[in-house]
Amino acid sequence: MSSVITCKWLRKAGNNLRSAELLLENGLTGESTFHSQQAAEKALKALITALGEQPPKTHNITRLLQVIEERGVDTSKLGGRGVERLTVYAVEARYPDFEEEPTEEEAREALGLARAVVEWVIEKLGELGVEC
Repeated sequence: MSSVITCKWLRKAGNNLRSAELLLENGLTGESTFHSQQAAEKALKALITALGEQPPKTHNITRLLQVIEERGVDTSKLGGRGVERLTVYAVEARYPDFEEEPTEEEAREALGLARAVVEWVIEKLGELGVEC
């Protein structure tokens, strides 16, 4: 895969991260958590493309981490932080039948996890010689 597509994925991840921040600042916790999940998902897909793979069409963070691990990258730093918890915000949390709106604390936690994923991916891309 070309570094162009990798950087496009990473740029989209950054846009989602900024969206999550703005939405949280304005009290829109459900929308913020969705964009946090999207930031993490797109950052991981950026890394997958840099590893020469087509990213799977999934919102599942655990599955994306598995693909990265299968390419020989240690993801334990992220798994230990519990980034997999972001997956629930991809689909379920966007609809009114979700248990309840995420709290501000949950939205801040999701944003922190998403930031950690994006920063980790940028570090890994640097190790691969990819700069965006």
